[in-house]
This record gives sequence, structure tokens and C-alpha cells, in this order.
Amino acid sequence: MTKGSRIVLLALACTACTGALAQKIGDVSTAFQWIGPNHKIVVEAYDDPLVQGVTCYVSRARTGGIKGGLGLAEDRAEASIACRQVAPVQFKEPLRREDEVFSERMSILFKRLRVVRMVDAPRNTLVYLTYSDKLIEGSPQNAITAVPIDHATPIPLRP
Repeated sequence: MTKGSRIVLLALACTACTGALAQKIGDVSTAFQWIGPNHKIVVEAYDDPLVQGVTCYVSRARTGGIKGGLGLAEDRAEASIACRQVAPVQFKEPLRREDEVFSERMSILFKRLRVVRMVDAPRNTLVYLTYSDKLIEGSPQNAITAVPIDHATPIPLRP
């Protein structure tokens, strides 16, 4: 095995280990492919790891065909997000004012989908932003959602 092949395999192993834990809710095909899976829009649920009772639903494009089937395709940088309170809210620890909550690869090496949580303390609201970035250049396309928290449960912030 060449040195270049080993580097690519190591990079793949590292990116596979750092993905967010998503639960696939469903998908719809958007374009038929003769060989390999169809192009799709996938909907996944991500539970906020520090805020019990909040789940984010992210929809995004998945490239099909041969490259998509082999995991070599670069997915489009478009995503939509909706976060909702799905159970009573409990905070596992004080939150940073801004923190990356989820990250998942969108290409074999350098493109990632990211979800960032921001705390709007005066309104006692959690704001979630999704966007994609690339090693060299990201995309300005983004989506945002907010989850208001009952004022009887103040959001604990890190000092």
C-alpha cells in the first residue's frame, strides 16, 4: 500500500469516527439513477447532547449514483433545520453562549455540515444555526431555528 493510500484511509477512518449520532427519520428520492442509489433528500434527528428534551431535525441532499453509493460524492451545501422541545427540558451542564452541537461529513474529506447552538439569554431561547464549511471555502447558505425555553427554567450559562 502506498503512503498516499494510507493517508487517505486514515483520513476516512478519522472522519467516520467524528460524525454526529443521527437517527434517520426518512428520505425521498429526487432523481432516478441507473447505477447506484437515487439522489435523495434525507431527514435525520439529532438530540442536543447537553439539552435533554430538545431535538433538531435536519433535511439535506444526498448524492446518489456510483460515487454516492461508494461514499465518494460531495453532497450539496443546502440544509434545512427545525429544532423542537420534545420533552421537559433539562440542562446537563451550563452552556456556552455559542457551541457546535453536531457535525457530519458531506464529502470524503473536507466538507462538513455543522449545527451551532447559540443562547439568547435575554429571551431565554436556544437558537440553532446549520451551515456547511469546506477546508478552503464554505457556503453562505444556512438555516436557523429557535426553541424558546419556559422562563421558569433559566438557561444556565458558563461564566
